[in-house]
Amino acid sequence: MLLSKAHRLNLGLRNIPRLSQPLRLVPQRPAQVRFVVRPAKQTSAVKTTKNGVEIPSIPRNKSRNKKIFWSVLGASTVFGIIYTAKDDETSLASKATNIATTLGRIGVVTVATVKCFYLYKVLLGKKFDSEEEENAAFSETHLKAALITRKALEKNAGIFIKLGQHISALTYLFPPEWTETMIPLQDCCPVSSIESIDEMMKEDLGVSLQEEFVEFDPVPLGTASLAQVHRARLRSTGEEVAVKFQHPSLKEFVPLDVLMTRTVFAIMDYIFPEYPMVWLADEMQESIYVELDFTNEARNSKKTSDYFKEFYSVTALRIPDVYSANPRVMVMEFLGGGRPDDLAFLDKHKISRADLSSCFAHIFNNMIFTPNVGLHCDPHAGNIAIRPLKNSKRNYEIILYDHGLYRDVPTDVRRSYAHFWLALIDKNESDMRKYAKEFAGISDDQFKLFSAAITGRDFENAVNNVVSKRSHQEIENMASSIATDGLLSQIMLMLHSMPRIVLLILKTNDLTRYLDEKLDSPLGVERTFLIMASYCAKTVYEEGREKIICNYNLWSLSRWAGLLSNWWRYFKRQQQLFIYDSSMYFRNLL
Repeated sequence: MLLSKAHRLNLGLRNIPRLSQPLRLVPQRPAQVRFVVRPAKQTSAVKTTKNGVEIPSIPRNKSRNKKIFWSVLGASTVFGIIYTAKDDETSLASKATNIATTLGRIGVVTVATVKCFYLYKVLLGKKFDSEEEENAAFSETHLKAALITRKALEKNAGIFIKLGQHISALTYLFPPEWTETMIPLQDCCPVSSIESIDEMMKEDLGVSLQEEFVEFDPVPLGTASLAQVHRARLRSTGEEVAVKFQHPSLKEFVPLDVLMTRTVFAIMDYIFPEYPMVWLADEMQESIYVELDFTNEARNSKKTSDYFKEFYSVTALRIPDVYSANPRVMVMEFLGGGRPDDLAFLDKHKISRADLSSCFAHIFNNMIFTPNVGLHCDPHAGNIAIRPLKNSKRNYEIILYDHGLYRDVPTDVRRSYAHFWLALIDKNESDMRKYAKEFAGISDDQFKLFSAAITGRDFENAVNNVVSKRSHQEIENMASSIATDGLLSQIMLMLHSMPRIVLLILKTNDLTRYLDEKLDSPLGVERTFLIMASYCAKTVYEEGREKIICNYNLWSLSRWAGLLSNWWRYFKRQQQLFIYDSSMYFRNLL
């Protein structure tokens, strides 16, 4: 989560005067690798977790296959040793050190995996006198296993931290003991030493930090699982910049770590087939090498920035300019601000929550529904900053960071998804089922579960009242249903079968819904849905126009009648948003 620390400080950084002296590191606090581990939570033998969610039980699958476990583990070890020892230019002493480090990393994963599986094996072999006793036992085991796992992830760092962050966000898949225990990993990322970063600069760019920057703050603005960002001033121009450095250790251990991650999930998949998790490893393996090449991020940043300049009036979106990019080092424009969910910051700067909510809706719906724009793959509050402005029509702009990974939404998925949302807003269940099957492969049996997942509502509200505001009671009821009605494994099986781009769209929906609820816009969620409906309507309009033009010749009456009818449907959708905005405007005047 880059720049997260800067968000918490609202980027209240001092202005550093340009110096003619050599690079000066400003000592503030030691820039060293350290982890801050929160104390373990205390649990009591109760039926529910602290947030009132009943603990879902893991299916009682007692089958174990030790040969498979040790053979896959052995393969990981052999690969690790071969991979570390293959560099002919490395000295014998360095090879020995690397092999020892590799075995240590494998050992950390192995010990944690065996401990967790043993905990659940013991648990599943027990008999309980009451449901309350069983729930309490499961809650305690979930927490113990999560703490063991977190400790291993922190120790190995790198992509393991990223994995833990991903688990913390999967609140609809994992028990609360797991997701809540992983939350510290969002802010507890390793800090690479200035010495290692300087060596990487010399190796990759042929210059040192001192040669490139007249000033460099050794304390990162923010640290993530793959990189950290520092504030600096260019020696060549004196301009203040943000410099993103990949953690130097990743180059050596990423291939091994990806293999170990796949191994653990493969074992989990074999032992608990009701909870398929290999898709998580597939997703990580597919994306990690793209994210580790910052030249990809530079290209994505420029493409997104160029496109959204035309829509600045409705999105207020600003992408930091990239000045130079190397696979492991990127220099970009320094733009900071406060977090979008920091309400005190927004109120202090008199930033309209209603307007901000509308801008978010325009940004992400534009990405989803516009061809060839691409959808940001890591849309969370830590990758967004709100930058106050003075002497401007709008008193803020939205800064979007971390453009390492984008996905294009295929045309057929985009169009079916648009039809689905229009059917949902119109309360047309038969069309909802039809288009859910087209773009996500959802069967009739899965439809109710999918409707709840994509809207964040229970089924009744998803189909009949989706534009209303979610109540706290509804959220609690949904969580309780997942825990008690055996829906957890069904959700995981459904997600496992979905196209990956649909999972990304679901993640984006979760972000906009979270921001909407956090901002508590006075215009309500209805306006957000109407903005989405306008993008859906445009997508459906363009699809209909394309089909009509292809099917009828230029002078056919059917062609012109079809085009007029198609335009009228689109016009009515657009008017809904206009009428709503007008009514709210006059209501605020009264």
